[in-house]
Amino acid sequence: MQLSLARRCFIREIRQPDEIINIERAALYIAQEAHPTLDIDESIASLDAIAAVIRDRIPESRYPLKIIQTINQYLYAELGFRGNRTDYYNTQNSYLNQVLEHRLGIPITLALVYLSVAKRLDFPMLGIGMPGHFLIRPDVGEMDIYVDAFNSGEILFPQDCEALLQKLYQEPVRLRPDLLQSVSNRQFLARLLGNLKGVAINQGDIPAALAAVERILLLFPNAPAELRDRGILYFQLQRWPEARHDLEIYLETDPTAGDRDLIQDLLRKINS
Repeated sequence: MQLSLARRCFIREIRQPDEIINIERAALYIAQEAHPTLDIDESIASLDAIAAVIRDRIPESRYPLKIIQTINQYLYAELGFRGNRTDYYNTQNSYLNQVLEHRLGIPITLALVYLSVAKRLDFPMLGIGMPGHFLIRPDVGEMDIYVDAFNSGEILFPQDCEALLQKLYQEPVRLRPDLLQSVSNRQFLARLLGNLKGVAINQGDIPAALAAVERILLLFPNAPAELRDRGILYFQLQRWPEARHDLEIYLETDPTAGDRDLIQDLLRKINS
């Protein structure tokens, strides 16, 4: 099957060592599959322009909280970036070009805008893969604060993160260090694609879900759950040989899988 230009560019980008991967470009290549006429350089230029304005406003002291305050003022108060609360599961919220154009997004894409701007300001920040709500934090010494890009750059302390988790899960949650771990570039992109996959499955858009899973497996080729999901999606598309291959590999990889009976039932249907 002939790969699209966007997919080929995505593959080229992620074949680099993790620390060299440009996540904003990779995210734009993800968006370009849905928006083939997307001008990557135009989106990059938009981020450059945002950072240029903020750079001129940063105080000479470069105290981290002052930099965050300056970024927040321009991104949220002046440009109007905000979390899309009324249409959270719209796929456009996961495409960086659309977030830049409409200034609406979900936590991870608004975090990507923030991270991209901070990088241009030589202000190191890290993506934080908190369950259910992506955050960022300054990579500055022992500073233990977090920034919620979805909520106008609100500054959170660990106890605030614990309260947010409890609100998300509607039950008591004890904050553990692993819940606020920084993510690698590949993990960031996999989480972005995971959002697209989830929305596509909920909408019954099997080809779009498959496209997301394929790219997650390019990032993490041996991810058992993604192999299983790709096999199920192949099954739904009646691509029997591919479905059989993935589902058999999944069971070989995880012989004690909790869904083993379900997968074996699918394999029996394929082989019948």
